[in-house]
Amino acid sequence: MEYRNLGKAGVKVSPVCLGTTTFGREADENMSFAILDYFCEQGFNFLDTANGYSTGGSEEVVGRWMKERGNRHKLVVATKVFSKMGPGPNEGGLSRIHIQMAVEDSLRRLQTDVIDIYQIHRWDFGTPPEETLEALNDLVRQGKIRYMACSNLSGWQLAQYLYLADAHLYSRFISLQPVYNALNRSAELEILPLCENQQLGVIPYNPLGGGVLTGKYDRDEELPSGSRLA
Repeated sequence: MEYRNLGKAGVKVSPVCLGTTTFGREADENMSFAILDYFCEQGFNFLDTANGYSTGGSEEVVGRWMKERGNRHKLVVATKVFSKMGPGPNEGGLSRIHIQMAVEDSLRRLQTDVIDIYQIHRWDFGTPPEETLEALNDLVRQGKIRYMACSNLSGWQLAQYLYLADAHLYSRFISLQPVYNALNRSAELEILPLCENQQLGVIPYNPLGGGVLTGKYDRDEELPSGSRLA
């Protein structure tokens, strides 16, 4: 396996990252464990999940699998924060209070002491980006996360976070996770050139368009039972 650095950070990851959106949803625990086992048997080491996937269910599946296999130290585990996780007004978004609560919950679900790559899931129009960056930077200093990263940001949003991080001497995002496939190439307009210029790693998600590019869906037929789009 030819591992590579994620952006200009020192962490080395496999060229394929396993997304776990469907774990605890379309994929039950047995199927999820089988997918994870096969993935690691090929030499890959990079897993991506989020607290919002199955409202924490995906993180729990990954956590139970890592504990059962005893392989946490061999993996680079990424998760995300933003999703609404409860009915309370502070149980979602990128405020300091939610980030501090969410990271503890993710650590518990993943059954680990530290998250390798902690990503904001999207832009929060209700929280100043300085507040988000400071809260994430504190988590790095506390040893609860190793790297900061992001997902689903536009070019101007990512540029603002990078500028503020440099201005305040905070840790920088090391990667961006954008949607990117043959049906949606919008990342090529601003996101990918910005990431190249700033030496951020790129972790494209939805490469098969949610299964549309596999050919299993037909506009003249009903959606297959149990499929993701169904």
